[in-house]
Amino acid sequence: MTKFDYDVIIIWAWSAGYPAGMYSSRYSMKNLVIGWLPGGALATSHKVENYPGVLSASGKQIMDDFKAHAVDAGSDMLEEMVAEVNKHEDHFHIKTATGKEFKTKFVVLATWNNYRHLGAKGEEEMLGKWVSYCATCDGNFFKWRDVVLAWGGNTALTEALYLAELCNKVTIVHRRDTFRAEDIWVEQAKKVDNIEFALNEEVEEISGKFFVEEIKLKSGKIIKADGIFVAIGSNPNTSLVDSMNPEKDDEGCLVVDARQETSIKGLFAAGDVTTNSNKFKQTIMSAAEGCLAADSIHEEILRG
Repeated sequence: MTKFDYDVIIIWAWSAGYPAGMYSSRYSMKNLVIGWLPGGALATSHKVENYPGVLSASGKQIMDDFKAHAVDAGSDMLEEMVAEVNKHEDHFHIKTATGKEFKTKFVVLATWNNYRHLGAKGEEEMLGKWVSYCATCDGNFFKWRDVVLAWGGNTALTEALYLAELCNKVTIVHRRDTFRAEDIWVEQAKKVDNIEFALNEEVEEISGKFFVEEIKLKSGKIIKADGIFVAIGSNPNTSLVDSMNPEKDDEGCLVVDARQETSIKGLFAAGDVTTNSNKFKQTIMSAAEGCLAADSIHEEILRG
């Protein structure tokens, strides 16, 4: 019989991973949460006002509390990158980037999503030259400067509000005249004097000699800017388990059942990489999925 290092290994220490670890510990399942740069996208959020019980806090503060709760419950933490996840007959073999190896019967994949790029001319060439995909990460570099932000979802509008506190001017470029963001964020943005809107527009080209200088829109309009922030969504990062050929939907999300289990027995998934929660990508949904995955694994262990 295979000897397991852990009952459960949770891959990635974010808003789904920490709750999965915390609930695994509450069920007395020995568990390890592996993740480098813990916190995920939420940790870079300037302000969070939609998490129940937290009127207003930074994303980092919430993630720090998630981690502390999991550690206090008994989860082991390892701040490393996972290099490989392989499925054997009755277990999974996990190897980290530094060569550490673990065996476990159950895995919870709670990985991140990759930022989507605009596909505009000059975007790839200007990477590192003030084309950014994270306002909270890079916004401080643009104090008193003019920036452009694309498009019109919740992330874009909340990042625009944050940037408006730092920048001279923020121009939101959106391909429609209505927004996908919640009305509360749109109304707040409209009230800010240094936020402008370029609606029914798309970014065609990003250019500059050494750094971003101009944003050309498809209408031909040129916006002078010192940088551009891209907030148009992300793609699920499932590369660690792709060799197992798990079932996915058309958008690349892992198909999970009501218990958060994928088509690979013993492999559970939680958070933005799954088809669950109607793909409503919110911290509270990721946390719930992480808890449910742990509960489902516990039931599986009880059934033997």
